[in-house]
Amino acid sequence: MAFAVKEINKNLQILPNVTLGFHIWNSYFNSRETYRATVELLSTKNRFVPNYKCDFQNSLIAVIGGLEAETSLLIASVLAIYKIPQLIYGTASVMNEISPGLSTYCMAPNEVKQYKGILHLILHFRWTWIGIIVVDDECGERFQQALIPLFFWNGICLAFIEKILQVTSIDYYFTVMQEGLQIFEVVMESKANAVVLYGDTDTVSYMRWCIKLSETEFTTAKFKGKVYITTIQMDFVSYYFQRNWDKQILHGAISFTVHANQPPGFQRFLQNRKPHMSEGDGFIRDFWEQAFLCHFSDSPLGKEFGKNCTGQEKLESLPADIFDMRLTGPSYSVYNAVYAVAHSLHALLSSCNGHQRMMEKKQCNFFSQPPWQLHRFLKSLSFNNSAGEKISFDTSGEVTRGYDITNWLVFPNQSFFKVKIGEVHPEAPADQMLTINEDDITWNSYFEQTQPLSVCSESCLSGSRKRMKEGEPFCCYDCFPCPEGKISNQKDLLECMTCTQDHYPNRGQNQCIPKYVTFLSHEEPLGITLVAFVLSFSSITLLVLGVFIKHHSSPIVKANNRNLTYSLLICLLLCFLCGLLFIGQPQQVSCLFQQTMFGMIFSVAISCMLAKTIVVVLAFLSIQPGSSLRKWVGKRVGNSIVISCSLFQAALCFAWLATSPPFPDVDMHSETEAVVLECNVGSVPMFYCVLGYMGVLAIVSFVVAFLARKLPDSFNEAKFITFSLLVFCSVWLSFVPTYLSTKGKSMVAIEIFSILASSAGLLGCIFVPKCYIILLRPELNNREHLIRIKGK
Repeated sequence: MAFAVKEINKNLQILPNVTLGFHIWNSYFNSRETYRATVELLSTKNRFVPNYKCDFQNSLIAVIGGLEAETSLLIASVLAIYKIPQLIYGTASVMNEISPGLSTYCMAPNEVKQYKGILHLILHFRWTWIGIIVVDDECGERFQQALIPLFFWNGICLAFIEKILQVTSIDYYFTVMQEGLQIFEVVMESKANAVVLYGDTDTVSYMRWCIKLSETEFTTAKFKGKVYITTIQMDFVSYYFQRNWDKQILHGAISFTVHANQPPGFQRFLQNRKPHMSEGDGFIRDFWEQAFLCHFSDSPLGKEFGKNCTGQEKLESLPADIFDMRLTGPSYSVYNAVYAVAHSLHALLSSCNGHQRMMEKKQCNFFSQPPWQLHRFLKSLSFNNSAGEKISFDTSGEVTRGYDITNWLVFPNQSFFKVKIGEVHPEAPADQMLTINEDDITWNSYFEQTQPLSVCSESCLSGSRKRMKEGEPFCCYDCFPCPEGKISNQKDLLECMTCTQDHYPNRGQNQCIPKYVTFLSHEEPLGITLVAFVLSFSSITLLVLGVFIKHHSSPIVKANNRNLTYSLLICLLLCFLCGLLFIGQPQQVSCLFQQTMFGMIFSVAISCMLAKTIVVVLAFLSIQPGSSLRKWVGKRVGNSIVISCSLFQAALCFAWLATSPPFPDVDMHSETEAVVLECNVGSVPMFYCVLGYMGVLAIVSFVVAFLARKLPDSFNEAKFITFSLLVFCSVWLSFVPTYLSTKGKSMVAIEIFSILASSAGLLGCIFVPKCYIILLRPELNNREHLIRIKGK
């Protein structure tokens, strides 16, 4: 204030022929003293006579104060009667809520904007487990009510809320200190590494008392480093008796401060301030003694300190917590407030002189102007201060300015320094409101120069999800791996996500990987093996057919209907080759023929065996005396059985193709990492009808062959047919559950295997014994042998 008034009085461009003066009063954080000081400003000089004008009168045009909202409100309640402007250099945005219509102008930004700055700061560092310490007064309560909902809506939980009691009397001091030790224990034992502090300058002193007492036996809690986030109402100031106390508790603290610039000449002004050169300054001598720990010879305190003050001590030698040579935020607000009053007076004077010249051509009596006229000029005020910054008020009477963010540093020698690390621009969009340079931040040494975490639970990494703990805040949770088939590609997700059908989770379940396309190919080992088996069995079947054709006149070939034998061999050859339809990329044609050809060929083959068995039975029965079945013995019976049984299966296949034929399809679910190309059977009931009819034919053939297995006849095939159908039924009975429990291309492989196994069973059981006789025991393949057997 003194520096600003001195500059203005030297500047003839602002208030020519007018000299500003000022009074500074101490409120002592006491309501009574605040009221008394305010009323005394309105009284006659050197006499406490409120509301009277007598003798020499001071011209009070404006009041600047105070730093705390309560002090400002007490001053405003008196000044409002006289409509004297009050420029508040602290944050007192709640005043209009409590007492609207006060004649106040706030030189600091709205406190509500600070709440958003604190929120964005905490979100920037991803802290979710926060402690709050507030002063136990109305302002602290308002701070809680405003900040806690903001925290909750943005996913931030509170580890604790502690209130600092205010000292109202010396008797109450010990109770407050006892409460402070309890707060210290709560803070130190909490997992929250970030603590928001809301209070005033005395709050820091209070905390340091708690730390000092914690070194005694009054508490067992151990000191831990924390990141304290302080509001603009607070500053780090050491009383003289605390100067040598450990300051490490505040090392690394982050403070919100009113934006400040350094006007030119301020450092020189401070360096020239000396006690003997500051007449009328009632504070500098007391400050000098406590700052330099010395005493003047005429000091009323006597010899409290061990050395005498010379008055030539240098302010720049003092630690920053005793006296900061730079202009702090509140001081910068005072500086701007003085200039705001001066510029408004200039505008009032210009308006007054201009009006008088127009009306009466007389000089304007500046001192006769009532102070309330200053309001209309303050409201429209806009000027650039000496630091080059534009100062103006918005419609709410608050200066349009943001906040600075500073980092408090305490060095091993207990020296103190503040470093600006960022700014808050309340009017900017949310993503641009906070600008901060993390490289300039020095964290508390407890965190070993790494950004501290302040969370209730460690983050759940990608590949896992959160599960809340019952009865605890939502920031406290356990981490569990994602269920099979789901992923989480971000931290702290509540639910895992399912990949799209054409993607699958990787092993870490934190990423979806595209599935590759697969089918039972001719080029893969399984496909090559199956093709080899198909060709091998087909070749064997051709060899057997060739042997039978070569020996077509032999008795063993002619027995039991040679044509049915050839038909059966050709069907078995087609059965083996049918397996090739299932190998390779599914196409429309191959899908249409896979199941229908399989069903038709196998039905014909089983029908041939049924016909051969029935022919054997009829032949045996026809030789009985008086038998009427002789007319049924012949080729016509066998052909009729084969044709009729095959036609029914053909009708089923035709109905299948006409209603819901098989088609190429994509199976997204059978294999985790692959998209399987397959043939969809279309109508599942028709598929099982075709398969079921084939099974019925096989069972009927098996029963008939089983009953005819002991008929006394040479080259009786009933035994061989019984064994072959037993193998056939065993294969396909085991095929059904295996097929239903298998997915993807394994289903195709199982069906091919079943086709080959059942066909091989028929080929081996029926034709291997005959080939053995034809090729290795030709002596048994003659008519004489048959007659000899019959004679026996």
